[in-house]
Amino acid sequence: MATKKTSMFTLSERLTITAASTNTFATIDLGSYVDVGDRQCIQVHSVDFIFQGATAAGAITTSLGGNGACHVQVTDLNRGDLVFCDDRALVASGTVMYDTDGFLSQATDLYPDNFGKGSDDGRYVVNDALYITALAAPLAQDLNVTVRVNASIVSLTAKDFMAIAIQSTAADN
Repeated sequence: MATKKTSMFTLSERLTITAASTNTFATIDLGSYVDVGDRQCIQVHSVDFIFQGATAAGAITTSLGGNGACHVQVTDLNRGDLVFCDDRALVASGTVMYDTDGFLSQATDLYPDNFGKGSDDGRYVVNDALYITALAAPLAQDLNVTVRVNASIVSLTAKDFMAIAIQSTAADN
């Protein structure tokens, strides 16, 4: 199905949430990696979410300021909002929750952000960008979320590339 063109590499993007209950957006540009003519796309192996306070050493508990949560999603289509987990454009999602009794958890988000054990497993992305949406509430000070996408560049057969492109276009509706 896929022929590897590169080893695995990491793409990172950090966004800073500055307002409570307001979507914050960022984009990871894939235009240099995706080539329709050569049927070249990105194979996403895993996605990691790192939550930090207003500074690199800041606590997220201080940023949330009370019982709260931060939600973040990566999609391969720009939805402009958080999406339900059955949306075909959803690549990965993460949630961290905090309450004032000291409970901190990410266990409420069950979406698999690890796409397999081997180098042949992964989610293929034929679009030219990944879109990140994050939302947190309450918010006492800025909250930073870093998204790390572990990926490689692959070439697909014409049939496989077309099938993924059609699925992506269908997800746009």
